[in-house]
Amino acid sequence: QRYCQDVYRGQLASVHSAARNQELQKLARTYTTRAPWIGAVTSCRAGQWESRWEDSSPWNYANWAPIHPIRTVTTCTTLSTRDGLWRSRFCLQLRPFICQY
Repeated sequence: QRYCQDVYRGQLASVHSAARNQELQKLARTYTTRAPWIGAVTSCRAGQWESRWEDSSPWNYANWAPIHPIRTVTTCTTLSTRDGLWRSRFCLQLRPFICQY
C-alpha cells in the first residue's frame, strides 16, 4: 500500500462488483501468473473480525475463496489470476500489486 501511495500516488485497488473483479483479473493475467495484492485487509477490531478496503471505500462486494478470509491474524488479500477468487496472505510477502488512481 505504501509503495502504491508513495510511488504512484494511488491506493491498492478496491473491488466493488463482479465485473470489476473480472476486469482486474484479466489485467493482472496479462502481466503475471502470481496473484497480485488488492486493497482488502482483514483484521480484528474491538473483538470482531472484519474486512475493509485500504482506500476507506464501502465494503459492498467480496469474492473470497473457500476458507478465506483467514481470521487468526491480520491479513492482506490477493486476487487470483487463475480463478478470480480472493485469498488471505501475510502482508509482508513481496508480490505484484494493482494500484488505482
